[in-house]
Amino acid sequence: MPIRARRMRLIWRSLVTAALAALLATLVAPGAAQGAPAAPRESEPVYSYESAIRESVWVDTKVDGDDDGKTDRVAVDIVRPREPAQQGRKIPVIMDASPYYSCCGRGNESQKKTYDADGNPVQFPLYYDNYFVPRGYGFVAVDLAGTNRSDGCVDVGGRSDIQSAKAVVDWLNGRARGYTTRTGGKGAKAFWTTGATGMIGKSYDGTIAQGVAATGVRGLKTIVPIGAISSWYDYYFAKGAPLYDSGPEWLSDYVESPEARGRCAAVQKRLVDEAPRNGDWTRLWSERDYTPDADKVKASVFAVHGMQDLNVRTKHFGQWWDALAKEGVDRKVWLSQTGHVDPFDFRRGDWVRTLHRWFDHELLGYDNGIDREPMADIERAPDQWSTDRVWPPRATDTVKLRPGKGTSPGVGTLSTRPGTGSETFTDDPKLSETDWAAQIDTSTPSKAGFISRPLGRDLRLSGSSEVTVTATPTTSTAHLSAVLVDLGPATIRDYAGAGEGISTLADRTCWGASTGGDSSCFKETKAKTADVDYTVFSRGWADLGNWADDHQGRPLTPGKPHTISIDLAASDHVVPKGHRLALIVAGTDKDLIDPPSTTPTLAIDLSRTSAEVPLVGGADAFRTSAAVTPRESRLDGVAPPRPFRPVPGGSTS
Repeated sequence: MPIRARRMRLIWRSLVTAALAALLATLVAPGAAQGAPAAPRESEPVYSYESAIRESVWVDTKVDGDDDGKTDRVAVDIVRPREPAQQGRKIPVIMDASPYYSCCGRGNESQKKTYDADGNPVQFPLYYDNYFVPRGYGFVAVDLAGTNRSDGCVDVGGRSDIQSAKAVVDWLNGRARGYTTRTGGKGAKAFWTTGATGMIGKSYDGTIAQGVAATGVRGLKTIVPIGAISSWYDYYFAKGAPLYDSGPEWLSDYVESPEARGRCAAVQKRLVDEAPRNGDWTRLWSERDYTPDADKVKASVFAVHGMQDLNVRTKHFGQWWDALAKEGVDRKVWLSQTGHVDPFDFRRGDWVRTLHRWFDHELLGYDNGIDREPMADIERAPDQWSTDRVWPPRATDTVKLRPGKGTSPGVGTLSTRPGTGSETFTDDPKLSETDWAAQIDTSTPSKAGFISRPLGRDLRLSGSSEVTVTATPTTSTAHLSAVLVDLGPATIRDYAGAGEGISTLADRTCWGASTGGDSSCFKETKAKTADVDYTVFSRGWADLGNWADDHQGRPLTPGKPHTISIDLAASDHVVPKGHRLALIVAGTDKDLIDPPSTTPTLAIDLSRTSAEVPLVGGADAFRTSAAVTPRESRLDGVAPPRPFRPVPGGSTS
């Protein structure tokens, strides 16, 4: 969008927001004085949750995903306060579109939808309905096509998935057809809503929110994606290297309803045929990559991601965030030290208050100041947070760090000076990044480690890094891993353990109103921590066979050097003064990528290998002190990565 056009859109949005806030001050604020009511700054729980309207509507997606000759209808379960419609007032909507409502459940307690004997919704998972419905919002829970009570087939982030939710946004805005039953002809209209919609959800649900926002659909005002996927190729592959031993067809079969499995064999076959395990890019992946359409996004974005998320890696957040920034999209972010965890379970009170203010501002138009507050909240240590006015900070600059030869094989240096010579390692698929880091000061045959001198002051890396490697393999196939490591003692969230950085307690706290069938009370959590000697804080992988083309691999020529760039996941990490920064280059990262078909030995050309890292303060920030003599001892870190099925939002145990 041209800059002038975007500026005019933002000005118009500000005027509309101000006008809406003034109108709502007279319509919604209870007890407002006559004559000159003050503009509301916070929605209050003034409506009855117990007497709220609970209903189901089936929305026509205009897609025939199961090829039965009829367009698919998706089930939309709705809970909304009764009083506004009785008083002639319309309300905004918070929506969570998910494939997990019947197969797997949502949240830390795996809640599922429940229904009464007549099929009317009783329990809506999570707290969104309990908390926001009394405050004048409708909550809408959408079953994606092929799941629970919806027609069609799951296509794992493709057209059917995205249209499942987009059609509901259209229906809420009077542009799509809804029906009171799955097969009947009686229409249902969303007469009760303003059409202003905010989508929210963790993992697969947040992914759908991003995909719908990338269509530019009118009426979608904001999205809150939590640990969301921005490109499904990058969920299954890293520049040609397979991240799992299965593809999207396994996930589709996992979440589909039993009846959908019987009618969706053709879709399953396409997910196999068009997503080859060799890692080559196909049209299937283009359809499931939302970042190129960031220029269509009209909604604001409040993103949340765990910087140690090994399920949906932070590359997804980083590339989506950078694409939105180029388009000037209004955005906010929380980055935690957890793995694949919802903020309700790592910073509950602050999260609910912040989300409340965000939706009040974006959907009700309240001028509560949240748009003028710092853009980013970053967790520095367990339960310790800092903020940034913008993210990454404006003082961030890309600095090229270079590996050099050390006094022992495979134990080199890391500085800003060009290196010479080479280092050699042999791929060992039995070892992971934690094995390499634990023996960083020891010469081992499976990795090449490069270590800075102790830092003379705190060093902050903020954003996405890239490692360029020139490697000569001995075989026709080879996979590469690159990781950044903070060498020094720290207490961190135990992201590799069960809970991925949290422990679930027995006590419950309540967030909103409850009914007999839908409680607002959830188990409390606390940080689960580990005392470590090192922290792997950013990582990336690639198939060296993709050296000439990011999207297509080819056999390597043994004995010939090949150069490839490895994208490292976005992060925001401070390496404290006195610690050392390390870059490790190795082969298979056990349980994070699959091994190649051969067992290569690779020689790394140090003069043509480097790491471009985003340093706050630029090159001047990289100051080191006196050198240290490496000690050959094993360092303590978190447990090695655990193998898990590729289920975004599902269990990683």
